[in-house]
Amino acid sequence: MVQILGLLLLSFFTISILLVPFINALYKIRFQRRSQKTRDIFEARTPIFDKLHGHKVGTPVGGGALVILVVTALYLVIVSLAPQLGIERTAVYPYKKEVQVLLFTFLSFGLLGAYDDLRKTFGFTKNKFWGMRFRHKFAVQWALALAVACFLYFGLGIHIVNVRFFDVFDLGLLYIPFAAFVIVSFANAVNISDGLDGLATGLLLICLLAFLIISRTILDTTLSTFLGLWIGALIAFLYFNIWPARIWLGDVGALSFGATLAVIGLILGKSIALPVIGGMFIVEVASSLAQIVSKKIRHKKLFEVAPIHLWLQNKGWEESKIVFRFWLAQIMFAVFGLWLSFF
Repeated sequence: MVQILGLLLLSFFTISILLVPFINALYKIRFQRRSQKTRDIFEARTPIFDKLHGHKVGTPVGGGALVILVVTALYLVIVSLAPQLGIERTAVYPYKKEVQVLLFTFLSFGLLGAYDDLRKTFGFTKNKFWGMRFRHKFAVQWALALAVACFLYFGLGIHIVNVRFFDVFDLGLLYIPFAAFVIVSFANAVNISDGLDGLATGLLLICLLAFLIISRTILDTTLSTFLGLWIGALIAFLYFNIWPARIWLGDVGALSFGATLAVIGLILGKSIALPVIGGMFIVEVASSLAQIVSKKIRHKKLFEVAPIHLWLQNKGWEESKIVFRFWLAQIMFAVFGLWLSFF
C-alpha cells in the first residue's frame, strides 16, 4: 500500500505541474467552448441548457487528454520497472493482458471522445466525416466495447457473474454482449454527468477509491497501480475543475473514464456491485434515458430538461449545492457497494 500511495502522489504532482501550462495552451489554440447554442441527440436546440450554462462559454475542454497521457506514460514505465521499484507483480489474470485491456479501453474511448471534442469545438459539422451523427458514434462505442468484451472473455477468460445473495452465473458467450453493454452504459453515464463543475470528476474519484480498496484485498497490484496513478491525477485535476471550473474533462476524458471504470469493475468480478458503487452515474443516465424514450415514443418531454442535475439546476438549486450533495450520495452508494462486495 505504501508504493500505491507513492504512485498516487507522483501522478498528483505531475498533473499539478503540467495542468496550468496545458490550460494556457488550450486557450492559445482556442480549444474551448465557443457557442452556447447547443443541440441534443435529436439535433434539437436546448434553450434551457443554454440559459443555465451560457456563462461557461470560453472554458477550455479536453482536460481529460492530459490525464490520459500522463497516467498512461507513468503506468507503462512503472509496470516495466516494477521489480526494480520494489513493486511485486501480482494479478488475478496475466499481468500483461490486464495492462493491455486497461490501456486499450483508456486510449480507444479517449480517441473517440477527442473526435467529438474537436467536432464541437471547431464546428466540423458540414463535412461528412467530421459531422458523424450520434447514432454513428454510438455504433463506434459498441464496436470498441465489443472488442474489449471479447478480450475479457477470450484473453482473460472472464465469463461468470457473481450475484450476491443469489448465485454465480456462467454466461458463456453471452458474457460478451453483457460486458459490452456495461461498458457502453458507463461511458455514456460519465459523459452525461460531466455537466456541472466538478461533478463527474468527484463522482468518479469516489468510485475509484472503492475499487482501489477491493483491488488491494485481492492483491492485484497491476490494477491497484493503475488506480493509484489515476486517482492522484484526478485529485490534481479536480482542483481546477471545481466551481468555477478553469477546465473540463471533455468527451475525451468522460468517455474514456466511464468505459475504463466499467472494465475495472468487470476485471474485479464486481459487475453487479459496479452499478451500486457508481450509483449516481446510474441515476444520471437513467434520467436521460427516460427523457429520450419519452421524446421518441410519446413525442413530449418527461422532464423540462435532463439529466437530473440540470433539472435540479433549472428548479433553482445552486450548482455547488447539487455537486456536493451528489458527492455525498455517491459516497453512500460506494459504501453500500463495498458492503455488498465483502458481505
